[in-house]
Parts: sequence; structure tokens; C-alpha cells
Amino acid sequence: MASVTFDQVSLTYPGAKAPTVNKFDLEIADGEFLVLVGPSGCGKSTTLRMLAGLEDVTEGNIYIGDRDVTTAAPKERDIAMVFQNYALYPHMSVRENMGFALKIAGMDKAEINRRVEEAARTLDLTEFLERKPKALSGGQRQRVAMGRAIVRNPQVFLMDEPLSNLDAKLRVQTRTQIAALQRKLGVTTLYVTHDQTEALTMGDRIAVLNGGFLQQVGTPRELYDNPANVFVAGFIGSPAMNILDCKLEGDVATIGQARIPVAPETLAAVSAEDEGRITIGFRPEALELVDASAGDTIPVTLEFVEELGSDSFLYGNIEGAENKPLVIRAAPNVAPDRGTTIHVRVKPEGQHNFAAKSGLRLP
Repeated sequence: MASVTFDQVSLTYPGAKAPTVNKFDLEIADGEFLVLVGPSGCGKSTTLRMLAGLEDVTEGNIYIGDRDVTTAAPKERDIAMVFQNYALYPHMSVRENMGFALKIAGMDKAEINRRVEEAARTLDLTEFLERKPKALSGGQRQRVAMGRAIVRNPQVFLMDEPLSNLDAKLRVQTRTQIAALQRKLGVTTLYVTHDQTEALTMGDRIAVLNGGFLQQVGTPRELYDNPANVFVAGFIGSPAMNILDCKLEGDVATIGQARIPVAPETLAAVSAEDEGRITIGFRPEALELVDASAGDTIPVTLEFVEELGSDSFLYGNIEGAENKPLVIRAAPNVAPDRGTTIHVRVKPEGQHNFAAKSGLRLP
């Protein structure tokens, strides 16, 4: 096992005006499960491919443990990859698929069988070892691809959106299995996904990437509770955080008929370049229903109610503001009829303030 370090790594493709990955600086601890998440095209798969040796680094260095592998060939890096596409050989059995890389490496047949059978027990694949891939479900095929990586006993696992081809129910089941398996094996893992729910539920830490730049690194709870900027705030969490571009009027932020109090330390951090504006974010669960007479409320015209059994989500628009939707999480069966105006207030501990110009978090 080994740590992984990206030291100011950049990659610029020939003819490109800007780097696809720019000054990426990150350390993954030995045995850590780190999830790299971001929207499509943000550079996350490119980052993983640089670590694998499949893309050439333009600037910076990559280390596995204490070894600089920046220019090392992929086969010299002691890594194993699991892809979105299972890439199993259809004419081979599960046993043969899992042991193929070891066979090519010239390993003793008895040792290959020992490793394959041990991995199969870990992945609940023992009864399928003699079957062909076409006789397996999508989840079972993905576990075979995992087993093919496990038998190599690599220093690092690299996983590039391995659950994208599975249906929703199977994704939930398989992501739990992968996270539990990684913790059992203790192999350093870099897991790439665009699904922030996967990131929140699987990783020891999450690294958020956007436009080739690393936005924030931290535990799932840190990113959820203390997003470093507007992008992370809007990207992490489902439903997404409500984010409003407001005008400052004294110690209150306004948009339409909504009035949101702003703390003195936040007002002191607003700069001249923000031009009297502030961006305020709050999650659906950070809103509480209040009476219209409460003062400093957000009036919302209710448009749709989503009942989920344990709770409900109320969707509406802020009164007096054009196309400013809001999502409110509430107890089940409490919502009034569609078209009704309700009043909500942000709980003080649930309010996130950001600079209007830079998007960075304010105190």
C-alpha cells in the first residue's frame, strides 16, 4: 500500500488554449478512499489517467509513496483500474477473466487460483466462477471487474465511474459493497464520479474539481456543512442548495419581497467590488415554516409538493422576484394547496454567505 501525491500537476493538450487540469495539488493518504467529483468535462478522468500513466503530465510531479512516477510507464506504477465499461472477455469464464493478468505475468497456476478464489469469496462470486460474463447480471459483471483488480494486490486502485452502467437500485447496492470492500482491503483508492450522492456516501474525503481547478477537499460532512465557494455549495447535496443573489439593504439581504438578516461579521467582510450585493445559500432542510407576521421572512408561492413518505419537498417561487425557485424540506402532509403563499425563514446555523463577485465563502 502507498500514499498518492499530486504536486502542482497540470495537463494542457496540444492546441488547447487552457489546461484541462491546472495546478492540481492533492495528497491521498495510505489506505484512504478519496472520491474525485465534478461535472462532465471538469478534468477528473484526465487526473485519474495521469496517475495511471495514460496521459502525459505537462507540469508538476506525481508520486506513489516516495517514488516519482511522473514519467514511469503504466505497468511500472503498480496500480489496477476499474472502468465504467467492464471490459470482460466474453469467451472466458469468470475465473479466467479474473486471473488473466496474472497468467500473462507468468504467475504460477496454483497461486493464480488461490488469489482468484480468495477474491471471489470476498465478492460473493464463488458460485459464478465457471460461468461466462453473458450469464451474469450487470452488478455481478462489475464485481468480476473489481475482482480482476483485487487479485493483482496493487498499491493503488483507480476507479473511473464504475457504476454508471448500472440501474439506480443496483448502483445503491453496489456502491455500498465497493465502499465496504475498500475498507476491508485497505488499498489506497481514487474513485472518479460525476454523481455527488456517490461521493457523499462512499468517500473518506471528497475532492471537488471544476474547470480543471481543485475547488475544495474535505470530508463529506465538511463539504456539506462548510462549502468553500458557491460552486461547491450548489454541487454538493440533493436536492441542491438554494442560492440567491441578493441586494444588501442595511443589515438585511433582499430579493423580491424576501428579507434575510445578515450578521455584522458577514457585512464587515463584504468588499467594495461586491457593489452592495451578497450571495446567500441555504439547504432545503435549513428553512422553517413561520407565520407571515414573524418578520424578515421569505414569502413563497407554492407550485408543487413532492411527498416522500418520511418527509416532503415543497417547490415554489419567491414572491416579487422573477423566476426565483425555492425548495423547502418539510414534514409530510403539512403543505397547503398549490398557489398558496407560505412564509419561511432561514435557520441561523443553516445560512451560508458568499461574496457576490468572487463566490468565496464569507464568515
